[in-house]
Amino acid sequence: MSEGQRLASFSDFWPHYLGEHRRPASRHLHFVGTTVFGGTVVASLVAHPVRMGACVIGAAVVAFLARSIEARRRAVGEALAIAAVLVIGSPWVGAGIAVAYGCAWVGHFAVERNRPATFTYPLWSLFGDVRMVGRMWSGRMWSGEPEP
Repeated sequence: MSEGQRLASFSDFWPHYLGEHRRPASRHLHFVGTTVFGGTVVASLVAHPVRMGACVIGAAVVAFLARSIEARRRAVGEALAIAAVLVIGSPWVGAGIAVAYGCAWVGHFAVERNRPATFTYPLWSLFGDVRMVGRMWSGRMWSGEPEP
Protein backbone atom coordinates (compact mmCIF):
# COMPACT_ATOMS: atom_id res chain seq x y z
CA MET A 1 0.00 0.00 0.00
CA SER A 2 1.46 3.34 -1.01
CA GLU A 3 1.68 6.43 1.19
CA GLY A 4 -1.69 8.14 1.45
CA GLN A 5 -3.63 5.15 0.10
CA ARG A 6 -6.23 3.77 2.49
CA LEU A 7 -7.54 0.27 2.97
CA ALA A 8 -10.97 -0.19 1.42
CA SER A 9 -12.76 -2.11 4.17
CA PHE A 10 -12.51 -3.54 7.66
CA SER A 11 -12.07 -6.96 6.01
CA ASP A 12 -8.90 -5.60 4.36
CA PHE A 13 -7.82 -3.98 7.63
CA TRP A 14 -8.20 -7.11 9.82
CA PRO A 15 -5.10 -8.98 8.46
CA HIS A 16 -3.10 -5.75 8.81
CA TYR A 17 -4.33 -5.39 12.38
CA LEU A 18 -3.33 -8.95 13.25
CA GLY A 19 0.08 -8.35 11.71
CA GLU A 20 0.60 -5.47 14.14
CA HIS A 21 -0.13 -7.82 17.08
CA ARG A 22 2.16 -10.77 16.43
CA ARG A 23 3.75 -11.11 19.88
CA PRO A 24 1.78 -12.85 22.63
CA ALA A 25 2.80 -10.23 25.23
CA SER A 26 1.25 -7.51 23.10
CA ARG A 27 -1.97 -9.47 22.73
CA HIS A 28 -2.03 -10.12 26.48
CA LEU A 29 -1.69 -6.40 27.19
CA HIS A 30 -4.56 -5.68 24.80
CA PHE A 31 -6.57 -8.39 26.51
CA VAL A 32 -6.02 -6.88 29.97
CA GLY A 33 -6.73 -3.31 28.88
CA THR A 34 -9.82 -4.09 26.83
CA THR A 35 -11.17 -6.37 29.55
CA VAL A 36 -10.79 -3.57 32.12
CA PHE A 37 -12.59 -1.21 29.72
CA GLY A 38 -15.38 -3.76 29.20
CA GLY A 39 -15.63 -4.20 32.96
CA THR A 40 -16.14 -0.47 33.46
CA VAL A 41 -18.92 -0.50 30.85
CA VAL A 42 -20.64 -3.50 32.47
CA ALA A 43 -20.30 -2.06 35.99
CA SER A 44 -21.70 1.24 34.74
CA LEU A 45 -24.64 -0.57 33.12
CA VAL A 46 -25.38 -2.30 36.44
CA ALA A 47 -25.10 0.94 38.43
CA HIS A 48 -27.02 3.14 35.99
CA PRO A 49 -28.92 0.87 33.58
CA VAL A 50 -31.09 3.49 31.89
CA ARG A 51 -28.51 6.25 31.45
CA MET A 52 -25.61 3.96 30.56
CA GLY A 53 -27.84 1.74 28.43
CA ALA A 54 -28.89 4.76 26.37
CA CYS A 55 -25.24 5.79 26.00
CA VAL A 56 -24.15 2.29 24.91
CA ILE A 57 -26.92 2.25 22.31
CA GLY A 58 -25.90 5.75 21.16
CA ALA A 59 -22.25 4.71 20.86
CA ALA A 60 -23.26 1.59 18.91
CA VAL A 61 -25.33 3.70 16.50
CA VAL A 62 -22.40 6.07 15.92
CA ALA A 63 -20.07 3.10 15.33
CA PHE A 64 -22.53 1.47 12.92
CA LEU A 65 -23.12 4.65 10.93
CA ALA A 66 -19.41 5.55 10.81
CA ARG A 67 -18.07 2.05 10.01
CA SER A 68 -17.15 2.80 6.40
CA ILE A 69 -15.64 6.28 6.94
CA GLU A 70 -12.13 4.89 7.55
CA ALA A 71 -11.91 3.84 3.90
CA ARG A 72 -11.97 7.54 2.93
CA ARG A 73 -10.35 9.31 5.89
CA ARG A 74 -9.31 8.87 9.51
CA ALA A 75 -12.45 8.67 11.64
CA VAL A 76 -10.97 10.54 14.60
CA GLY A 77 -14.07 12.60 15.35
CA GLU A 78 -16.31 9.57 15.19
CA ALA A 79 -14.05 7.54 17.51
CA LEU A 80 -13.93 10.46 19.96
CA ALA A 81 -17.73 10.78 19.76
CA ILE A 82 -18.10 7.12 20.77
CA ALA A 83 -15.78 7.66 23.73
CA ALA A 84 -17.55 10.87 24.75
CA VAL A 85 -20.99 9.27 24.65
CA LEU A 86 -19.78 6.40 26.84
CA VAL A 87 -18.09 8.76 29.30
CA ILE A 88 -21.31 10.79 29.54
CA GLY A 89 -22.95 7.56 30.70
CA SER A 90 -20.31 7.08 33.39
CA PRO A 91 -17.01 8.86 34.07
CA TRP A 92 -15.60 5.48 35.17
CA VAL A 93 -15.65 4.46 31.52
CA GLY A 94 -13.07 7.20 30.90
CA ALA A 95 -10.73 5.41 33.31
CA GLY A 96 -11.39 2.17 31.45
CA ILE A 97 -10.53 3.85 28.15
CA ALA A 98 -7.29 5.20 29.65
CA VAL A 99 -6.30 1.74 30.91
CA ALA A 100 -7.15 0.12 27.56
CA TYR A 101 -5.10 2.57 25.52
CA GLY A 102 -2.28 2.58 28.07
CA CYS A 103 -1.95 -1.21 27.91
CA ALA A 104 -2.28 -1.26 24.13
CA TRP A 105 0.35 1.43 23.61
CA VAL A 106 2.80 -0.27 25.94
CA GLY A 107 2.23 -3.36 23.81
CA HIS A 108 2.98 -1.46 20.62
CA PHE A 109 5.84 0.77 21.68
CA ALA A 110 7.65 -1.56 24.11
CA VAL A 111 6.74 -5.07 22.87
CA GLU A 112 5.92 -4.90 19.15
CA ARG A 113 8.03 -1.79 18.53
CA ASN A 114 5.52 -0.48 16.01
CA ARG A 115 3.12 2.41 15.63
CA PRO A 116 -0.42 1.69 16.88
CA ALA A 117 -2.96 1.29 14.09
CA THR A 118 -5.24 3.67 15.98
CA PHE A 119 -3.13 6.58 14.68
CA THR A 120 -4.10 5.76 11.10
CA TYR A 121 -7.40 3.89 11.49
CA PRO A 122 -8.86 4.93 14.86
CA LEU A 123 -12.33 3.44 14.42
CA TRP A 124 -11.28 0.20 12.71
CA SER A 125 -8.56 -0.18 15.32
CA LEU A 126 -11.23 -0.06 18.02
CA PHE A 127 -13.29 -2.65 16.12
CA GLY A 128 -10.18 -4.79 15.61
CA ASP A 129 -9.30 -4.68 19.29
CA VAL A 130 -12.80 -5.70 20.34
CA ARG A 131 -12.79 -8.51 17.77
CA MET A 132 -9.32 -9.74 18.79
CA VAL A 133 -10.08 -9.68 22.51
CA GLY A 134 -13.46 -11.32 21.92
CA ARG A 135 -11.68 -14.13 20.12
CA MET A 136 -9.21 -14.37 22.98
CA TRP A 137 -12.08 -14.64 25.47
CA SER A 138 -13.48 -17.50 23.35
CA GLY A 139 -10.14 -19.33 23.60
CA ARG A 140 -8.66 -18.43 20.23
CA MET A 141 -5.72 -16.21 19.29
CA TRP A 142 -3.50 -16.78 22.33
CA SER A 143 -0.47 -18.15 20.50
CA GLY A 144 0.68 -14.96 18.84
CA GLU A 145 0.33 -16.51 15.41
CA PRO A 146 -2.05 -14.67 13.10
CA GLU A 147 -5.37 -16.42 12.80
CA PRO A 148 -5.85 -18.44 9.57
